[in-house]
Amino acid sequence: MGFLQNDKTTTKARGDAAEDTALDHLQAAGLQLIARNYRTPGRGGGEIDLIMRVPRDGTLVFVEVRQRASGTHGGAGGSITGVKQRRIIFAARHYLSRLRTLPPCRFDVVLVEDRIEWIQAAFDAG
Repeated sequence: MGFLQNDKTTTKARGDAAEDTALDHLQAAGLQLIARNYRTPGRGGGEIDLIMRVPRDGTLVFVEVRQRASGTHGGAGGSITGVKQRRIIFAARHYLSRLRTLPPCRFDVVLVEDRIEWIQAAFDAG
């Protein structure tokens, strides 16, 4: 049982490190952090790894960070399924419902593998 707990801790630590790496990369590109690990209340909701703002035009950027040690099975990008996208969109709509005015928005993906790949407007809510 202890081995499984250590494995989960290691997986979480790797995920947190990938988010830290992605956050550093996005901030170096000029984006500002608004929220991290935003979750909708209740079961079956969604989570957004990072919510960022582009200072130049106020665009809110909902960022999914994916990290995989191996490029098999499509690598990190291949793990963003339609179901995962719908959960992110659901969480983004929940976040936006709290705002008085709706800013421009987009959904980006940051892949952290051997290198960092930032895919802007990776999918849309349509």
